[in-house]
Amino acid sequence: MKSTNKPKINPLSRMPRQQRLVMAIRGGAGVGKSHFISSMAEAGLGKLCIFDAERKARLLRGVGQKFDALEIEQTDELPEFIDWAINGEGREQNYGCFALDSWAAYFGAKHSEMLEAVRERTGDPLAQPSAEELAADQMILQSVLRKLCIESGKCVVIADQIAAKGKEAKEDNEIGRVLPMTASGLEYFVDVMLEVSMQERDGEITRVFQVVKSNSPAFEVGFEMTGDVTFKDFLEYMKGEQALELAFDTPAKSNVPEYIEDKKPLSIAPNAMTIENLIKKAEDNGFKQADIVTGAKIYHNQPNIYHLTDEQILDLDRRMTARIEKTQTQAKELKSDKRAKAA
Repeated sequence: MKSTNKPKINPLSRMPRQQRLVMAIRGGAGVGKSHFISSMAEAGLGKLCIFDAERKARLLRGVGQKFDALEIEQTDELPEFIDWAINGEGREQNYGCFALDSWAAYFGAKHSEMLEAVRERTGDPLAQPSAEELAADQMILQSVLRKLCIESGKCVVIADQIAAKGKEAKEDNEIGRVLPMTASGLEYFVDVMLEVSMQERDGEITRVFQVVKSNSPAFEVGFEMTGDVTFKDFLEYMKGEQALELAFDTPAKSNVPEYIEDKKPLSIAPNAMTIENLIKKAEDNGFKQADIVTGAKIYHNQPNIYHLTDEQILDLDRRMTARIEKTQTQAKELKSDKRAKAA
């Protein structure tokens, strides 16, 4: 019988074999975050797919030609769109990298929905969600980041907006960080977090990309790139670091099979007992076909033995076997008694 067990994944087949870069880029409005995201299309990674929560990708050059941008009209569409691109029919598009523009837009919309529901339920226009409600909200938000940054297995850039310089610190001091996912949650899912700003350097205004948080040995906190920087510039810098041995272009070869071979012997299903087999067994042990007919009527209310189900035939077989064994035991005991008396 063919085994129906699900094949076991060989954990050793999941050793990392290809390098990638998962990045968050934060900054105020108009500093060039979306432009930086669109530069992924020129990084040699394959086709770019942007999940456009701000519906501004229409302003980027190359949209619909060099890369795809999917407008998120309703907040709840984002998880569905991501799942479509990673696990669903969207895989046929062969996307080589992904971007979310922006995390703040999605986060803000979802949190506003939850806040509105709490205030409608309580009737208090100033009500705030409880710690349990915030935790549940964050679990939903984390699932989006997990799918995009981890399950996709691709290079990813997530844009996040800073409303005003110093505003976050002020909020921390006044009311505490009620929702840490807005600022620090991304760091758990990305390799590098950049802050982009417009600064005066050598008498000119230039765009500055500065690493503010890093989980990658290739980028130290404080590392900067200035000017018209693209995603490819960060990739090239990362490739040049000796600390990273895995290639970006093609995954390293692996001799480890993806699944563990099941070496257990396959169980063989016993041959089903048929009514013909049952009749023969009865006759071989001193019974008659009429005895089977009688048993079918008594135990299963079935006068026609050829209409018995497989379960009913097996039941009669068990009963017959028990009767045969009892008869054989009685015969042995009787024979033993006769020998004892003769002695």
